[in-house]
Amino acid sequence: MKNLLTKEYKTVSTVKGPLIFVSDVRGAALGEMVGIKLENGETRSGQIIELNRKTAVIQVFGFTDSISPDTTSVVFREQSARINLSPLILGRVFSGAGEPIDGGDPIAPRIRRDIHGTAINPVRRESPRDFIQTGISTIDGMNTLVRGQKLPIFSGAGLPANEIVSHIVTGAKVSRAEETFAIVFAGMGITAREAEFFRNAFDSSGAREHSVAFLNLAEDPVIERLLTPRYALTVAEYLAFDLGMQVLVVLTDMTHYCNALREVASSREEIPGRRGYPGYMYTDLASIYERAGRIKGKAGSITQLPVVTMPDDDITHPIADLTGYITEGQIVLDRGLHRKGVFPPINVLPSLSRLMNQGIGDGKTREDHRQWADQLYMFYARGIEQRKVAAIIGEEGLTELDREYLKFTDEFESRFVHQGMYSRAIEETMELGWRLFETLPETELVRISREMIAKYRVKHGEHKT
Repeated sequence: MKNLLTKEYKTVSTVKGPLIFVSDVRGAALGEMVGIKLENGETRSGQIIELNRKTAVIQVFGFTDSISPDTTSVVFREQSARINLSPLILGRVFSGAGEPIDGGDPIAPRIRRDIHGTAINPVRRESPRDFIQTGISTIDGMNTLVRGQKLPIFSGAGLPANEIVSHIVTGAKVSRAEETFAIVFAGMGITAREAEFFRNAFDSSGAREHSVAFLNLAEDPVIERLLTPRYALTVAEYLAFDLGMQVLVVLTDMTHYCNALREVASSREEIPGRRGYPGYMYTDLASIYERAGRIKGKAGSITQLPVVTMPDDDITHPIADLTGYITEGQIVLDRGLHRKGVFPPINVLPSLSRLMNQGIGDGKTREDHRQWADQLYMFYARGIEQRKVAAIIGEEGLTELDREYLKFTDEFESRFVHQGMYSRAIEETMELGWRLFETLPETELVRISREMIAKYRVKHGEHKT
């Protein structure tokens, strides 16, 4: 039985886990939002996640234990999830379902938009090219973040990914002072303690006034977790492409997001793929990641920093694996460095920024940046090899030059990688790298031109000219 004017159905046939099944449905659309009226007058929200002939499968935002098929009615709203947008959205905090949770009034909309946006048309994409300074030497110097890039952080359980993200969002800067910078933060499946940590970080640093936060806690509905990044990215698109701002989007934790995707797929009895995740997870992740970038003719940009916690530190896990395919590199946290007390514990060897060359060089960072980074990589990689050899035969079995490489590696980790919560300007980062080169003979600088060595190599605390 239904009311044709309001499209209110009282044909709930089955309740299964977080899902309810409504039969004899006509004119509904995938992704449509619904209201669920219980016998006691309580109302809950839900979303259509599957349509099969005349049956709609609805994911409920909340618990379903009190929903009775005989006494529950479902009202179809004839629209998908939308969010109110205006410049006043800056400084606000929302739930994962887009509801204000900071005590402020609802946003008076200048425009309302469907949160299920699309990837940027490749024909309209403009290549990322501008440097974003994060204040972290291992990123700015060796895995440079470029405006419009998507650069994930691969972490492990117990590693300080949240602290690194906090460091970046409170210290990130764009190169031109006249540009407006904004941060959009989406926390998915995070604990109340983590949510409080980020809110305090934004408040104490003064970043809150140019940020927007969406917080989906671990106890919140699973389906809400799937909507949270889409609410955040819709806001980011408005700030970037309507208001011309440079937007940094932080998505943490994509592992919680993918686990929610797997839980919903299991409830729908879909055929699982790798490790139980749905076969369409690649497409679903791409629909999120590919909303980052720059558009021709638009002043703004969207840069993404997704956080992926790798189960058992396994970089081949499906979530990390698929994320690596879609994005333009990765920042890899290392448990060994963390145990040494190094912060941030970023291992530069497996880390990579595929767009680094487009954001560095003369006029962007410095003319010697590419050669400088190549030389640091070479020295550190050789030092790691010598460390492994020394563990077998002892340092006494190494040559004098090999022991100098060991010294460089120790200095690199303790002075360059380790910086605590202090933010370094790119000039300071590069100066530190040149000072580390003094650990080895000048003849070992085989990745840097003689011209650059003459201009930048440090001698007794002064530049050689």
